[in-house]
Amino acid sequence: MRVALFITCYNDALFPDTGKAVTAVLERLGHSVEFPQQQTCCGQMHYNTGYRREAESLVGAFNDAFRGYDAVVTPSGSCAGHVRHHHATETAPNFYEFSEFLVDVLGVTDVGAYYPHRVTYHPTCHSLRMLRVGDKPLRLLRAVAGIDLVELPEAESCCGFGGTFAMKNSETSIAMLRDKMGNVGKTGADTLCASDNSCLMHIGGGLSRITSGVRTLHLAEILAATR
Repeated sequence: MRVALFITCYNDALFPDTGKAVTAVLERLGHSVEFPQQQTCCGQMHYNTGYRREAESLVGAFNDAFRGYDAVVTPSGSCAGHVRHHHATETAPNFYEFSEFLVDVLGVTDVGAYYPHRVTYHPTCHSLRMLRVGDKPLRLLRAVAGIDLVELPEAESCCGFGGTFAMKNSETSIAMLRDKMGNVGKTGADTLCASDNSCLMHIGGGLSRITSGVRTLHLAEILAATR
């Protein structure tokens, strides 16, 4: 299978280790991963803030970058949701969020990971409501050796990020974040996991300000960890 990695703007600029982790997991499973150098933004940021004409101009370049691959995999539920729902291109049907690619396409849940820590999982809004990945990330986490996976209270509640929502509605965003951090604290976890680094950055920023000691880590990075 010819697989391409769409890293996303967020991960490329701020969380490059997540892309490396996706590649490590897929290569461990016997698949080669290509990184098209000409890839650019999928246009989600433009589309969500009302610049839809500008977003459309990015679609052609995006499609050119990923044309011909059997699958395009991304460690972002929000970008995957945008491409699948708003890109009327040949690449959209073969575009997958990382956990759904592992479970639905490759048919695996145990990827040989080892992570001996107490972990709780936050399901991000786009992966939960737009992609409907369901319990796929949790099934992958349950198969990790050494993990102590604990349920997050009110897990399906939004963390308050929502891209520009956090800036335009900062007071509401902070209130939602405060609730999320309180629920993370109830778990006693030392690691908070999610499938979108944008949400993890938002929650992690809050957790660092209250010196909680909780680490935020993308699902792919836990799955890439070994003994």
